[in-house]
Amino acid sequence: MQRWADLHLHTRWSDGTQTLLELLARAKSLGLQTVAITDHDTIGPDLLFPEEVKGGLEVITGVEIKAEILGERGEILGYFVDPKHPAMRALFAWMGKAREERMKAMVQRCREVLHLPISYEEVQSRAQGSVGRPHLASLLLEYGVVTSLEEAFAQYLGDGGPCYVPLPRPTSGQVIEAIRAAGGVPVLAHPGFHTFTDWEGTLRALKSEGLMGVEVFYPYEPREKPLNPQLGWLPALVAEFGFIGTGGSDDHGPRSVKESLGMVRVPYSVVDGLRAART
Repeated sequence: MQRWADLHLHTRWSDGTQTLLELLARAKSLGLQTVAITDHDTIGPDLLFPEEVKGGLEVITGVEIKAEILGERGEILGYFVDPKHPAMRALFAWMGKAREERMKAMVQRCREVLHLPISYEEVQSRAQGSVGRPHLASLLLEYGVVTSLEEAFAQYLGDGGPCYVPLPRPTSGQVIEAIRAAGGVPVLAHPGFHTFTDWEGTLRALKSEGLMGVEVFYPYEPREKPLNPQLGWLPALVAEFGFIGTGGSDDHGPRSVKESLGMVRVPYSVVDGLRAART
């Protein structure tokens, strides 16, 4: 019997809308056997080991960390990470502070641009873990400034928007080093969002930094964000470089900016490959 996995999922510990158990129930109902929880720049306290069984599913402790990747903003996924490792704790502490300062600046811009009497504390109270733009978007929706989360990003909070403030990021090398120190496997997230033109040079440079995989199964939405046109042949290049080709739905839950669970099913052989690559 074929087993299926989704290796890119978010919970309320970052910007998802569901608890871990709620997400696992959805995943199980859709016929998945294995999932990786990859919240942004944090690992929820209900994940205690690199892998365990919860809610009848095999759960891999993962993380998705924002990074400066060879001159572009992007994200690095980590799988089978020890959440208690000092390298992870130090990186999360640094990024938590950066997120807090960035969100305070975005709240101030919303106060000035939209004349809203909002506070950072209102936004932070909506986050169980790391605070992010979806939490601010939900507050704008509540105040009636926008009619949807998507509109909040399109009009105010997206890149270049009047309330947008960029988030300071560690380098990809620093992120990869921390993930591997914590026993994890570092993977480049959704490469189709990057604008690199020399992918051979890009992958060679990332491999030298210690990258071990690239996400090649992902539910891109080309109408909303243009894809790098070279993505079509990228999986073959990924294999040629000896990277593990991973994937997942990037689901954030019902009534979120991305409800996509079930759109991507990754064969269990990918999980085996990640497990074998653990440092």
